Amino acid sequence: MEIEHKGGPVSAHTIDHDSWKQVGLLLVTGYICGYILSYSNLMLVPLGWTWGIISLIVVAVFTAYSSWLLAGFHFVNGQRYIRFRDLMGSLFGKEMFYLTWVSQILILLITNMGFILLGGKALKEINAEFGGSSLRLQYFIIITGVAYFVFSIFVPTISSMGKWLIISTVLTFTYIVILLAVVIKDGLNSNRVIDYGLKGNNASKMFNGFCAISAIVTCNSAGIIPEIQSTLRMPAVENMRKALHLQFSVGLAFYYGVSIAGYWSYGSAVSEYLPENITGPIWAKVLINAVVFTQSIISQHAFIAPVHEALDTKFLMLDKGIHSRHNIIRLLCLRALLFTLNTLVAAALPFMGDFVNLLGSFLLIPLTFIFPSMIFIKVKRETAKIEKVWHWAIIVLFSLLTIVTTIAAVRLIVNNIAEYYLFADT
Repeated sequence: MEIEHKGGPVSAHTIDHDSWKQVGLLLVTGYICGYILSYSNLMLVPLGWTWGIISLIVVAVFTAYSSWLLAGFHFVNGQRYIRFRDLMGSLFGKEMFYLTWVSQILILLITNMGFILLGGKALKEINAEFGGSSLRLQYFIIITGVAYFVFSIFVPTISSMGKWLIISTVLTFTYIVILLAVVIKDGLNSNRVIDYGLKGNNASKMFNGFCAISAIVTCNSAGIIPEIQSTLRMPAVENMRKALHLQFSVGLAFYYGVSIAGYWSYGSAVSEYLPENITGPIWAKVLINAVVFTQSIISQHAFIAPVHEALDTKFLMLDKGIHSRHNIIRLLCLRALLFTLNTLVAAALPFMGDFVNLLGSFLLIPLTFIFPSMIFIKVKRETAKIEKVWHWAIIVLFSLLTIVTTIAAVRLIVNNIAEYYLFADT
């Protein structure tokens, strides 16, 4: 347990402990998770080659810059801020505190539900390859939720992930190498004409393109830079920026690389779950899905940890160990409640991709791009007049993008609403 008094941060989780290399591995393996298996479909199919590549580059550049900028405000006027909501609340008042926290909570919960759905799909694919019984997707979702729950008990914080991140790194690059080899082989051996054309009328193409931009933002950011940075030892700003360099170099090369390779090999016919397209040997499909499931158990933990931290700090006894007899029952109840809720929603709504676009556009774009520029303008005040013009331009541009992508996401949900039904076996 880590407790800092005398005006400093108070948390049930560890603060000021990890190296930048550990956090760098966390970011790389976290963003090269099983989610990337849907990126070819979500990001490139609606945009095509030209606009797709341009959007990938532009969003990555702005996300890297905004993340670098936000990392520099971990300390303001000598005060350390280990939570995004605390930083926004201190500078802009109680309303921004709650707006930031609600935005983060919704994004992190939806992200975790997506992980659970992803793990369930991987298990179902393995079962299908072995000709197993045709169990519904929901059974595999429950198995995944239980696995995530057990992991969260034994590895309760981000800092306690240390050795697990090494395992995650090995698993990540194992499945990436095998997947790329099979996907590229399929592309080279394809005897058909691959269609890269955009579907629908001009209005549909435009709105689908904005949904794709929202997905690109989601694949580069989670809106929790201060929470991850809080685990770093000093100098926290310099170390966080080193970790971000690792994410936006090594990490980005792989999650963009898989997305581009999948689209190149299968065109607009690429599935929302890339392994469904591959035609390689059974062992390759089984291994890819098995590693995706196992790796997701580790990588999902980083993106739900801020929720765990808030609950643990609120309900656990901070002067006792997190696994002490005074806290273990509370820890079990908190984790069980969270993962029961997330598993239930994931099982009931296995078509959450459309809603991820909605939350990504409405909530994640402001957290990633608008709020860091607001902080810069507030903190710098009169000392950086030229830079303030640049940051006002970012605020205006991404506010307009938030509005347009939100309209596009709502339109997509309305158009697809007839296809939604609870507990669908997709």
